[in-house]
This record gives sequence, structure tokens and C-alpha cells, in this order.
Amino acid sequence: MFKNLILYRLDTPWNRRIDEVQERLEEGRFVPCPSTQPQSSGWVAPRGEANAPLVEVVQGQWLFRLQVEQRVLPASVVRRQVEEQMAQIEAETGRKPGKKRQQEIKDEVTLTLLPQAFTKRAASMVWLNPETGVLAVDAGSQGRADAVVTHLIQAMPDLAMRLIQTAESPSAVMTAWLLDDTPAAGFTIDRDAELRSGDEQRSVVRYARHALDTDEVKMHIQSGKQVTRMAMTWRERASFVLNELLQLKKLSLLDLVFEQAPQGKDLDFDANVAIWTGELSGLITELLEGLGGTASEPLAAPVAVASTGTSNATGTSGSAAPTDAPW
Repeated sequence: MFKNLILYRLDTPWNRRIDEVQERLEEGRFVPCPSTQPQSSGWVAPRGEANAPLVEVVQGQWLFRLQVEQRVLPASVVRRQVEEQMAQIEAETGRKPGKKRQQEIKDEVTLTLLPQAFTKRAASMVWLNPETGVLAVDAGSQGRADAVVTHLIQAMPDLAMRLIQTAESPSAVMTAWLLDDTPAAGFTIDRDAELRSGDEQRSVVRYARHALDTDEVKMHIQSGKQVTRMAMTWRERASFVLNELLQLKKLSLLDLVFEQAPQGKDLDFDANVAIWTGELSGLITELLEGLGGTASEPLAAPVAVASTGTSNATGTSGSAAPTDAPW
């Protein structure tokens, strides 16, 4: 159900009614990307059913899901057609088009090709635990998570949240855990890690499926490198990779969890949500404790709606398909 988690904390208690939230999200419901627009984004049913609600509450846990559709237009195709048109203009006029005209040609080519482009879709689940005030976004990058949060704030402008910051640096704590082979209670270190130096060289050492309790690893740490990513297991129930930004990657619930479930792995949506959120609530609580707890003073400003661009259910305006979008 979740592959990655980026964690935020609400600034105020969550006391909203489900019908109110449903109404707000309905205004930003997803519609397919129009033929002349590069991207469309909006809310879809967490259950994956066409007529299901846009918000689900299972055992007190709230679920939302944002979907993004993009038109895939290879830059090489655009560049080739632009070059062909520029060459034709130069042959006819004897002059090479200037930068302004080149941009106009590129925009025209893009607009012509967009209706023929394939589309791809990606969705991010959002999980809110009202009891702890933690909101988690299943996103592989900070940019994608912030885009999801921006949509939430567009739907509920009075909503404010900030990235969770821990009292101690995740990188420093992971480095100490690896050096002494003494992770926080309930956690074990697995066989994947990345270490990076803090000097100008920014040298990186990566280990994959490799023993980490070796003299070689300790020498890298003693020479000044710090852990920036490390694979871990929590109480033999969940595995994940933690990075220096407090992002959880490659999340997976282990067989022990499903062996204890009456349905085994054959779970319906509600049972799946209950199991995943129950396990992850315990993991997040103990992980934050292992990192010294959350910072007593806010270290990051509340997330706000982006001041540039407009993204909604009918698409993001623009003249060219994005080539480096976080989706």
C-alpha cells in the first residue's frame, strides 16, 4: 500500500467532518489530461473504484489519493522538428532565426505534437493520523510530496503543516548506529548503506547486499564520512531505507505481519489500511524516539501553496510538456 513516506505534522488538531473534506476535494477531482495540455492532476478515490468517495476513514485513519497524468513528449522529437523548421526558414530567408523566434517555433511544435503524445499516470496516497497529527505522503521525492501537500492546501486553505524535524540529525544518528552496531531498540541494520564525505570532494561509498559490520566500513566513518542512507528492519515486521532527510524509502511489511492476520495476504482495502497504518504508526513513533524525538522548536516554515503555476483537476497550464517534473 505504501512504498515511501515523507512525514509532515499538522500545526493544529484535525477536527474536520468527512462530508466537508469530501466536498472540498470534489472541487479538485481528477479529469484526464486535455489533448493540448502537458499535465493534469486531481483527487481520485483511495479505493481505486470509479464512484467511491475521495476520502476514506478506516479505524480513525484518513486516506486521500492524488493522481497526476502527463503527456510524454520526448525532447529529441521536439528538437528534431525545431531544427528542421529552422533550417527551412534559413534556406528561405538566408538568415538563421533569432532566439525569440526559435522559442516561438519550439512552442508551436510542442503544441502540435502534444495531442499525439502518450500519457502516463502516477498516484500518491496520503495518510493522516489525527491522533498524532502526522500526515504521511507516499512520494519518492520531496518535490512530489510538496506538490501533493499543495493540492491539499488548495482544497483546504486553512490547513497548515510542516515537515517533521528530529532533535538529532538522522545522518549523525545513523552513523553512530553503524559505527557501534547499536541501533535504537527495535531496529536492526540490514545490508545496504550509503556513506558520504562532508569535504569538497563529496566522495560517496555505496554498499548493496553487503555486510556493514566490517573494519572497512568503520574506516570510512572514522575518516569523516557520514551515513546518508541505510536499510533497516523494525521488529521483524517492516523493512525500509532511511535517508538523511528523514524520508522512508522501499517500505515493505514482512511475512510475520501477514501470518498474524486472519486473512493472510488476501486483504480487502479496509483490512489492508488497518494493518499498514497500525504497523507504520508503531514504526514512526519508535523511529522518531530513536532520533531524539521531534525538535522542540520548528525548524521549517509551514508548507504554503506555491506562488507560481496553477495545478488543478483540469491540468497545469504551459506551452511545453515538462521534462524534469517530479512525477
